[in-house]
Amino acid sequence: MDAETTERIKREIAYERGRTAPPEGFPKLPDIPAGRYVDPDFFALEQERIWPRSWLMAGHRDELPGPGSYFRWDAAGVPLFLVRGRDEVIRAYYNTCSHRGGPVVREPSGQEITLRCGYHGWTYDLEGRLIGVPDERDFVDLDKSCRSLRSVRCECWGRFLFVCLDDEAPPLLDFLGSVPDETADFGMDEIRLVERQSHDLACNWKVAVDAFLETYHLENLHPHSVARLIDHRGASMGLLPNGHSRMPTPVHEEHLAARASGANPLDIRSVGEIARITNLAYSVFPNLITPLEPGGFPILLFWPRDVRTTTMEVLWFGGDWGEGEPPEQWPSLIRGFGTVLAEDTQFLPGIQRSMESPAFRGIPLSYQERRIYHQHEQIDRVIGFARVPEALRVEPLLAPYVEAGG
Repeated sequence: MDAETTERIKREIAYERGRTAPPEGFPKLPDIPAGRYVDPDFFALEQERIWPRSWLMAGHRDELPGPGSYFRWDAAGVPLFLVRGRDEVIRAYYNTCSHRGGPVVREPSGQEITLRCGYHGWTYDLEGRLIGVPDERDFVDLDKSCRSLRSVRCECWGRFLFVCLDDEAPPLLDFLGSVPDETADFGMDEIRLVERQSHDLACNWKVAVDAFLETYHLENLHPHSVARLIDHRGASMGLLPNGHSRMPTPVHEEHLAARASGANPLDIRSVGEIARITNLAYSVFPNLITPLEPGGFPILLFWPRDVRTTTMEVLWFGGDWGEGEPPEQWPSLIRGFGTVLAEDTQFLPGIQRSMESPAFRGIPLSYQERRIYHQHEQIDRVIGFARVPEALRVEPLLAPYVEAGG
């Protein structure tokens, strides 16, 4: 993070701690319609318009350690797999044989020298080219060069792997805007994957994402954990282009010395001032949340399964520890964050049930919760305002508060 952004965030934190009302002129945000969380037709619109057109995090380079290593990935709603080629390039393909659609890889992950469909044995090299067809003599004028696996765009932010089904979408780094530069001091080109977990939540995916876009809940949900470390009243919330956002929440003064001491053996030594004096959280549209900490951090991914069911993936990352297993402190750190996650998600099923009740009509949002409104504005932009039923639309109000060039 550059010096100008660092100083601006420090000024914003001081302002947030001292203000007695929202900034002059900040609009009253209309209620978010409850139907956006429960209406199956709106959910179908999201499935059609958001997920196939967005850059989605699929994994990390550590999961593909050598040529021929692969993993299946179906989170985008279609069967895909990622594989490292002999040229060390990581590519993504539809897991669909060009003969009769059989899956080319069937195990969740593995390593092969070639890719062979189990149905009829059509075989592809690691770059997706069709190289073997049993009984090829029986196919009239078969041009194998036209029967390669169909590829999907796969690009990297540091060592994080992203996939996009839309050939017309901008490049990943353009889509991410300022996020990679602002987080570069975490050494994203060297960051290591520690653990990957998955949890099912009985709620709409937006109920889950909304829960991580504000700190208004800290005193109630985390009185004995997070609230003791950070001050939610000082949170500086940056609204970024493309629906992304930033939320540095300042650490209470009594904890600053310990964080600055460098005593934590897991600390990524290159992290800058803001990451040491705050919990520096980012959201990447549509479904990625990461609360960055010097000693390592999770990335949370929220995948819709149906209108009222979501899979939450939690991927843990730390600084490069060299050879062997991750440092011994990691299991304790992951358990501690698991406790916080349980606090964060405990009310989500009940919220979903309430939203399906006729008593619940909409969500009134405060200035502290403006990242939620920003997320919903982007949902409507990506779907297309004209496609969103009038009763479910979110009025676009926050454009004047989005950081230019972010």
